[in-house]
Amino acid sequence: MNDRSVSVLENYDFEVIRTQKSRNAILCETNKGWYILKEYKGPVFRLEMMAKVLEGVRQNGFTRAEQLLYTKEGALFCCDQEQNRCIVKSWPQGRECSLKDGQECRDAMRTLAVLHSALHFPQLQQEYGLHAVSLAEEYEKRNRELRKVRRFLREKGQKTTFEINLQQTFDLFLEEAERVTEDVRSYGSLLDARECEESGSFCHGDYQHHNLLCQNTTSVINFEKCALDSQMRDLYLFLRKLLEKTNWSVPLARGLLDVYGRISPLSAVDYLQLYYRFAYPEKFWKIVNFYYNSRKVWIPGRHMEKLERLLIQQGVKKAFLEQTFSL
Repeated sequence: MNDRSVSVLENYDFEVIRTQKSRNAILCETNKGWYILKEYKGPVFRLEMMAKVLEGVRQNGFTRAEQLLYTKEGALFCCDQEQNRCIVKSWPQGRECSLKDGQECRDAMRTLAVLHSALHFPQLQQEYGLHAVSLAEEYEKRNRELRKVRRFLREKGQKTTFEINLQQTFDLFLEEAERVTEDVRSYGSLLDARECEESGSFCHGDYQHHNLLCQNTTSVINFEKCALDSQMRDLYLFLRKLLEKTNWSVPLARGLLDVYGRISPLSAVDYLQLYYRFAYPEKFWKIVNFYYNSRKVWIPGRHMEKLERLLIQQGVKKAFLEQTFSL
C-alpha cells in the first residue's frame, strides 16, 4: 500500500491528524481515535459477511474485536487511484501478543473462549448458503498436493541439497498424513462439517499472536479469514504456533486448554478434533507448499532449517500427543 492510497480517507467521517506506515497498511490517528487503512483483495460478499460477523460479535457482548468502518455514502470499501479496493477498520491500542509471556498467552486463551461464545450466526449460514469443509476433505486435498510435489521431485533432474533432503523424508510424512486422514474419515459424522452448519458456529480463521493486541485487555484483529468452521481450528492454530516454539511442552498445553475449558468446556469430540489436527503433519505440508509455489532458482536456507527442526521435534511431538490426549 502506497502513500497515494491515503486520499481515500477523505471518504470517511473523521479528520486525519497523522498517518504512519505499518505492515502492508497505513495507521491513521484521527479526531475519533486510531484506524487502519488496508487494501482488500477478496470478494465483496466475504467483506459483507465479515462486517456482519464483526457487528454480530459486538452485539453478542464481545467488544474487543476490530470493526469495519462505512464510508460517508454507507459503503464498506472505496477504491484508490489505481482502482484497488481499500477498507478502513478500527485499530485497538496495544502491542502484539508475546508468546514468551505466560500471562498474555493465558489471556489470549480466555479471550478466544469468550469470542467463540459470540461467534454463532446460523442466519448468516442460511443467508450466504455457506458450507463448512470437513477435516477429512481438507486433509485429502492436502494429500493430493503432497503427492503432486513428490512426483515433481522424483522427476526433477539436478536437485539442491534441500530438495534431496526433502525427497528423503517425503514418504515418512506422506504416510503419516494419509494414516491420519484415514483415521479421521473412519469417524464419519463425528468429525464432519454438519455440526458447524447446524449451529452456525464461525471461527476467526487466523487466531495467532500477530492478530492479538495486548494492553490491559487482549483485542482481536484481522478477521478476513473468518469462516463457518470448527472453532477448534482457532484453538489448534494458536497452540501449535506456541508449542512449536516451546518444544511441545505438555504442561503448557494442558494449562492453556484448562484456561479455555473453564469458560468454554471442551467435549470429547473437541478433543478428538484437536488430536487429529495436531497429528496431521501440517508443518511439513506448509514447507512443501511454500517450496513448490515459490521460485526454485534460489531456495532460502531457512527452508532447510525448518525441515531439520521438524525432524528433530518428531519424537517430542509424538510424546506430546500420547501424554496430552487419551483416545
